[in-house]
Amino acid sequence: MAQAPATHDSDTYFVPHQSKWPLFASVALFVTMFGLAGWFNDSAWGQVTFFVGVAGLCAILFKWFADVILESVSGYYNKRVDGSFRMGMVWFIFSEIMFFGAFFGALFYARTLALPWLGGEGSGMATNEVLWGGFSAAWPSAGPGDVGGGFQTIPAWGLPLLNTLLLLASGVTITIAHHALKAGHRLQLLWFLGATIALGCIFLFFQIEEYIHAYRDLNLTLGSGIYGSTFFMLTGFHGAHVTLGTIMLIVIWFRCLKGHFTRENHFAFEAVAWYWHFVDVVWLILFLFVYVV
Repeated sequence: MAQAPATHDSDTYFVPHQSKWPLFASVALFVTMFGLAGWFNDSAWGQVTFFVGVAGLCAILFKWFADVILESVSGYYNKRVDGSFRMGMVWFIFSEIMFFGAFFGALFYARTLALPWLGGEGSGMATNEVLWGGFSAAWPSAGPGDVGGGFQTIPAWGLPLLNTLLLLASGVTITIAHHALKAGHRLQLLWFLGATIALGCIFLFFQIEEYIHAYRDLNLTLGSGIYGSTFFMLTGFHGAHVTLGTIMLIVIWFRCLKGHFTRENHFAFEAVAWYWHFVDVVWLILFLFVYVV
């Protein structure tokens, strides 16, 4: 843990002393990826090495974040540091927008450009006649090769709609919790932040149920051609983001319980709230273009 500087004022940008955590995290990441490579190549040591690396990385991140929290509650971070944190979070969310934009772009390309061309529209007539005669460019589709065999899709107005309502409700509860924090209503803050966590967990439970139903009953898998690939890449990565967001909300809940935040100084809470609202918006777009349209 970095020690407090000898003098500290509002114009000084706090820079911690040299930390061991970046080096340790790099080693843990190397062990993780080395183990994953061995696991993929059926090495006997690969799986064990992978999980050792993951466990080590989790422990390092726990200690690293604990140091950052301690620096924050110790008063090392002034408005200049807070501003850099806000810019960092803005750019991080922007990178996440680009990440999901790539997958939505793949979905758009497959549906709007590739499938019609393979089905013979426009200049693709010769391709359809010579290579894929009889292929109809209808969506959803596993592609002209019928990769993965026949499958059924998941109706939008079942679990997907329920999950949409759950995430919309969670956006309301975290907003109420934020207002409670700024008003100094600690009990209300804890209740509504806890409700947001519960809604996130319920969303993930229903997402798992949906995946089980898709694989077991509908033959809809990651290998079900272009539809299965885009469906599981989009919903799967979104589920991973909901999982990460829920973990962050749990950490923030315990920090609120310990009284780490004030009405004026609570950017960690705001950062997680921004992230959660981003996850909500991505799901609304996903629900519309993957399940409904």
